[in-house]
Amino acid sequence: MTRIVVGLGNPGAEYTGTRHNVGFEVLERLAQHEGELFRKAAALDGFRGPKSFTWARLEDPDALLVKPTTFMNRSGDVVEPLTRHLVSSAWSPGADGTEAFDPARLLVVYDDMDLDVGIVRIRPLGGHGGHNGMRSIHTSLGSNEHPRVRVGIGRPRTDAARHVLEPFSEKERVEIDISVMEASEAILDWLLSGDIEKCMTRFHSRWSRDSE
Repeated sequence: MTRIVVGLGNPGAEYTGTRHNVGFEVLERLAQHEGELFRKAAALDGFRGPKSFTWARLEDPDALLVKPTTFMNRSGDVVEPLTRHLVSSAWSPGADGTEAFDPARLLVVYDDMDLDVGIVRIRPLGGHGGHNGMRSIHTSLGSNEHPRVRVGIGRPRTDAARHVLEPFSEKERVEIDISVMEASEAILDWLLSGDIEKCMTRFHSRWSRDSE
């Protein structure tokens, strides 16, 4: 397996369609586009780590799509052992002779309150920005130097914790559906090219033109 794409969200029907689950929606869109279905963790051959995730395998480009089914603040409990076990080609000898994971082969897609609804942004690395799922992943990996795609869900008018668990309005849902499609296209482009900088240039430029 050469790359892993993780979409963040919370498990359970009560969270479907909420702002915090946009990462799940992007991966579901990508899997559907590629004709793949998500399976339970137990179906992943040889994996002995936590089984709290579902996955879909892309053959060309070669990648694993992962939706952690821990709650958001424990996403790293799934991501770290998966990267260690599955992405054999993403490992390289460390300075002390041990193997070290190359985080550039991991992309995470998630919701971002600091972006307006429907805005999509790609970055090669960065901090967690207060997002609990990203904080968990960075703590587990010991690194924040991995690509990410952020999908804007808008700033809360009141309580942030309540805001992320709310559904989108009818008007917002139209914008989110478009951004989910755009984010999945950008991720596929990255999987095909392996170049996050070119992906950023191509899609940010296109999105800027579309908004004019």
